[in-house]
Amino acid sequence: MLILPPIVKNIIAFFAGTATVFGFAPFDLYPLAMLGPGILLLLWLSADTRGAFQYGWAFGLGMFGIGVFWMHISINQFGNVGLYLAIFITLVFITAMALYYGLVGWLGKRMAGSASGTMQLVTFVLLWTLIEWMRGWVLSGFPWLALGYSQLGTPLQGYAPLLGVYGIGLMMLVTAASVVSVIVSRFRTAVPVLLLLVLVWGGGWLLTEKQWATPSGDPFKVSVIQANVAQSLKWRPRARQPTIDLYLAMTRMEWGSDLVVWPETAMPAFYHELEQELFPELERELKDNSSDLLLGIPVREDSGLRYFNAMVTLGSARNSYYKRHLVPFGEFMPMRLLLQPLIRFLDIPMSNFAPGEAERPLLQVAGHKAGVSICYEDAFGDEIIQALPDAEFLINASNDAWFGDSLALPQHLQIARMRSLETGRYQLRATNTGISAFIGPRGELISSSPIFKEFVLRGEIVPMRGMTPYARMGNWGVVLSVLLMLGIVVVLRPLRAETF
Repeated sequence: MLILPPIVKNIIAFFAGTATVFGFAPFDLYPLAMLGPGILLLLWLSADTRGAFQYGWAFGLGMFGIGVFWMHISINQFGNVGLYLAIFITLVFITAMALYYGLVGWLGKRMAGSASGTMQLVTFVLLWTLIEWMRGWVLSGFPWLALGYSQLGTPLQGYAPLLGVYGIGLMMLVTAASVVSVIVSRFRTAVPVLLLLVLVWGGGWLLTEKQWATPSGDPFKVSVIQANVAQSLKWRPRARQPTIDLYLAMTRMEWGSDLVVWPETAMPAFYHELEQELFPELERELKDNSSDLLLGIPVREDSGLRYFNAMVTLGSARNSYYKRHLVPFGEFMPMRLLLQPLIRFLDIPMSNFAPGEAERPLLQVAGHKAGVSICYEDAFGDEIIQALPDAEFLINASNDAWFGDSLALPQHLQIARMRSLETGRYQLRATNTGISAFIGPRGELISSSPIFKEFVLRGEIVPMRGMTPYARMGNWGVVLSVLLMLGIVVVLRPLRAETF
C-alpha cells in the first residue's frame, strides 16, 4: 500500500466502499461489510491527514454511490425535474454524505498524532462509530447503511438488544481493525487478536441465546393489506374512488382478523373528507366483526394551515398518531422561505407536512398497545424505543413505492428487522407496494409479501413485555463508552503538529 500512488489508493478506497454495500440486503454477503472498512483502515494507516480525508471521502462515494443511488427515482418521477437533473441532485447528496468518512480519516490522523499503528486503529474505530451515530441525527439525520444492519443473522446480532445497531457496527470495526493489525504486524499480534475475536464473536453468539422479552398475552390475528396502488396514479382525482373501493374490498375479506392494517397514506384524501362519507359505515362493520383497522391518511387541521401524515384507528376506538420525524425535501421543505423557487420547481405532491407532537408513538389497537412508526421513522432506533415498555408490539406503515424496484426496499426491511431485534418485539410492516412483512422479536423474517402485487399478508402477533438494555439506554450506551475511550486516546497519544 505504501508504494502505490495516491490516485490508485483513492480508486481502491472507492471500490472498498462499493463492496461494503454488498454486505447489506438484498445481497447479505455480510463479510464484505467488514472487508470494505478493513481496506480503508489499512489505507488510512499509511496516509497523512490530507490522504486520510481523500481515501475516506472516496470510500463514502463508493458506498453511497451504489447504496443509495435509488434516490434519483423519486426525484425524477415525482419531482418533475427530468432524469439528468435528478441524477445530478442525487450525486450532490451522495458527495455530501461521503464527507462523513473523510472526516473520520482526517480527524483520526489529527487525534492519533504519531501514535503506533494499534493506537491509530483504535482511534479510527472509535471515531467511525461516533460519526456514524452523528450521521443519524445531524440535519435531521440520514442513518441509512449504518454498518450494523448488515449483521442480521450473524452472531454479532446478539449485541443489538444490548447496544443497538451502532454497537454492532463497533464490533464489526473491531473485527476489521484486528485483522488489519495482524497483517501490518506480519502476524506478530495473531494470538492476542485471535483471543479478542473469540471474545467479540463468542460474546455475540452467547447473547443471541438471551431472551430479553416474554409474552404478555395470547396471539391475535392480523391482516396487512398491500393494495399495490401505483404512486404515479395515487393522487390523481380519477384514481381516488377506485383506490378507496379496492382497500374496502380487500379489507372486507379479512373480518376474521383482530386487526387489519393499511399502509402509509393509503387513502388519497384528507381525513375530514371521509369522516362522514366513509368512516361511520366502516366503523359499524368493524364493530360487528370485532375487528380494528389502522389506516394511513393525511389529516388537515380545522384551520387548514397544517396537515399531518397520520395513522388513524377505527373500530373499538378512534385515535391517531401523527408522524413526527419527517423526510427533508420529501415531506417538508427546510428553509422554506429561502428555497421557495426550488420548491415550486420540484412540485413534489404532499411535501409540506407538519411534524406531530406526541410525546410517545403509541396507539391502542386490538386490545393492545402498539409502538407506531411511519415509513422513515423506523430508521431511528432511539425514537422507536420511546414507545416502550408499554408497547407490546411494533407497527411500521410505509410507502416505498417512491423508489421503484430498487435496493431501497430490501434495505428498508432490514432496518425494520433491526428495530424488532433491539426491542424484543414482534412487528407488522404494512406497505403500499411491498415489502410488507411479519417480523419476530429476534429480528427474524416470519413472512413477507411479493413486491408490486395486490396481496394480503396474514399472520399472528404475540404481545410481548420487558425492556432490553438498549430500550433503556438507547444509543447513549455506545456513545458514552466511545467518548470515554476517545478521551483516553487523547491523553495517551504522542503529540504531533501536522496541518491539513
